[in-house]
Amino acid sequence: MPEHKDLAEHFVSGELVYDGTLLKVRRDVVRLPDGTSGVREYLRHPGAVAIVALFDDGSVLLERQFRYPHGREFIELPAGKLDPGEPHADTAKRELWEETGYVAAEWRHLGVIHTAIAYTDEAIQLYLARDLTKTERKLDQGEFLECFSVPFAQALDMIRDGRITDAKSVAGLLWMDRFGK
Repeated sequence: MPEHKDLAEHFVSGELVYDGTLLKVRRDVVRLPDGTSGVREYLRHPGAVAIVALFDDGSVLLERQFRYPHGREFIELPAGKLDPGEPHADTAKRELWEETGYVAAEWRHLGVIHTAIAYTDEAIQLYLARDLTKTERKLDQGEFLECFSVPFAQALDMIRDGRITDAKSVAGLLWMDRFGK
């Protein structure tokens, strides 16, 4: 068993470098465990959810969406960010409906992933949605995506062959394959 040293870094001072609509960039000076100081630059994120939506036949609901930072389309699970003060479960229900038009009668929290621990505090809560009913979707202004479903095993194959590379989607699907259903 490894020795448990105090590895905590302690805030000394900091500044908001950029205050965006979605992201806040901070630069903090910290006291390191050995007493010296260091600088930490990181993104503050409001938090998000991702939903593994399973149909009665075992297929899973996916989305195809263009992601500007990478300049290409990605295949993903339905997902979205929290509104201020909104509980995670409410965000999951809202995002599933807005993006796909589906509502679910059965919900279960699966777990949490921290997407890039070295430079953001983003945490994505993973949810399972079952007993799906189709309604009219309500995409956000400027949101464009296409929904489709595939057998769950095919979604896993899409991870294996690189068609699904989005971290939240890989984590959610593999979580369900290993621990869920």
